[in-house]
Amino acid sequence: MKLNRDVLYLISVELQDDKSTIYSCLLVNKTWCEIIIPMIWRNPWKYLKSGKEKLLLNVMLSHLTLTNKRPLFNYINFCKHLNLNKIQQIIRTTIHEEIEMKKTENDIFNLFINENTKFTHLYIPQQFDRQIHLIPGAKRCLSEIEFLSCNTNINDNVLIGLTEICKSIKELELFIEMNNNNYGIVRLIEIPKKLLNICLLTDYPQYDESFYKILENSLIKHANTTQYFKTTIQPITKILSSFVNLKMLELNGNFNAWNRLENMSLPHLEILRAKSVPIRSLISLIENTDGHLIEIKVDGISHDEISNKRIIQAIYQNCPNLMYLKILARNCSISELEKLLINCQHLTGLFLSSNTTDVFGLDYFFEILARSSPTSLFKFKFNFRYRPIKLESLKSFFINWKGRYPMLLQFSRVGNIEGYIDLIDKYREEGIIKNFDYNYGHTFEDFVWI
Repeated sequence: MKLNRDVLYLISVELQDDKSTIYSCLLVNKTWCEIIIPMIWRNPWKYLKSGKEKLLLNVMLSHLTLTNKRPLFNYINFCKHLNLNKIQQIIRTTIHEEIEMKKTENDIFNLFINENTKFTHLYIPQQFDRQIHLIPGAKRCLSEIEFLSCNTNINDNVLIGLTEICKSIKELELFIEMNNNNYGIVRLIEIPKKLLNICLLTDYPQYDESFYKILENSLIKHANTTQYFKTTIQPITKILSSFVNLKMLELNGNFNAWNRLENMSLPHLEILRAKSVPIRSLISLIENTDGHLIEIKVDGISHDEISNKRIIQAIYQNCPNLMYLKILARNCSISELEKLLINCQHLTGLFLSSNTTDVFGLDYFFEILARSSPTSLFKFKFNFRYRPIKLESLKSFFINWKGRYPMLLQFSRVGNIEGYIDLIDKYREEGIIKNFDYNYGHTFEDFVWI
């Protein structure tokens, strides 16, 4: 049976995050190639592999030649992500002569910024000083930018150009510098009518607090429209509590002395991802949501048995719609985990880890997992660092899973993996395990199962 182009397109959309598969689809036939190429070139930087920079540069430069060896596709016109950072990296990795490097950069920038291309995403490198808004066609080319990523010490001439053109920004990613921040960036923040996503990042333990306070106060003006907020910096103002319509919150940083989440209500919150945030603060936040949380990730924070029990209790008492959970498990909390399995009937994916030396009762844990898991749950990740899983415990777990939806299973740090392969292969053949993966040093997204 021959599939039509619409069906092939829908299939390719599902595969677009799997780089090896999407590349193999290019080789199927002409139709597949015509579907996949525009998809890859929408954001080609996403698919760039280390060591392949020169190959991508040659494809870009092929658009500048006047010979018969023109590219098969107008790749540039497919592009929606103008990543000037990646372009600079590719050129400077490949070309080492300063004059040629500058000339190539100029040619490539002029190639991408034209009257026929409209970008939705723009990434400005650190210390970037080219006034791209003066390139012919820039006003039309950049007029529909919805995502902007830049550093807070952005060159003033570049900033002025962006404020003149980029009036449709919905997502803003700012890298906070230690010093020399451009206070004029507030003008750029005030332009959007509907700022939805905000991301504030820094690699520095210290930063200009007076600048950051002004920055937060300008972002608070978008409190009613903001739905996603990520920060690696402890807020100075009441910016978080102002985001009354927030749906997704990511806190990733050293917040060990931070208590600003306590007694704060985010009633519409659906996704909570926290790293190095005190458990007490997270418990308070979870208790002050209105039951809309569907994903919770608690990472990078060691806590005692009492805190472990309390946060699991807070989750099953306040999150009836929970679908995905990553959390540390302690031996004392196994009974609380069972209550969570019983109360959270929409749970689909569970990522449990144990990084303590206490004896985690794996035999009993797998018993209650098979006995009490909701019918929706079939995706599992286990990271038990200090104690290998007994083969008999796994075997019993697989036997008791019979008749349920085949599981997706992933291990990380479980000891000698070879000892598990035969057992897993046996139950994969029986249809109890749909797919299995072991983390051999590579990493996957927490809620992505292979």
